[in-house]
Amino acid sequence: MRFARGYLWNKDGDGGVVTVSFAWLEGADRALGLPSYETAGAAGADLRANFPAGERGGLVIEAGARALVPTGLRLEIPQGYEVQIRPRSGLALKHGITLPNSPGTIDSDYRGPLGVILLNAGDRPFVVNHGDRIAQMVVAPVVQARFELVTELSNTARGEGGFGSTGRG
Repeated sequence: MRFARGYLWNKDGDGGVVTVSFAWLEGADRALGLPSYETAGAAGADLRANFPAGERGGLVIEAGARALVPTGLRLEIPQGYEVQIRPRSGLALKHGITLPNSPGTIDSDYRGPLGVILLNAGDRPFVVNHGDRIAQMVVAPVVQARFELVTELSNTARGEGGFGSTGRG
């Protein structure tokens, strides 16, 4: 297996560098490159559909259906971080394409193929073409909490109010 090392970091290089390493899956189109930030202020790096050789004609997702779209990658996330997979707002607005498990969480100890579950919430079929930007990945720190069982919780002004209790909608 050959590895492509990807560095996801701010373009100014002024700190906050987190290295996420990638490995190509067999048959992946390496010409598509690694996930990338499109602007200096982008929080998410774009992920592309990367179908295996011989399957690059595209994938039709019928209205109301979902599909697992391959990226051609595996990744290694540093301990203490996660990768969140999020929808692309343009696909959601224009075509109703979103992620049913948004955000999708990739844990630092996962080493399998990186796939994106797309849901067509639109009213017509949607074609995912090889190389299309299908989602974005955000690298985020992880805090693992300590959980404890108590007999009482502290009081707050809000109390048990939920589901619209602080305002309309």
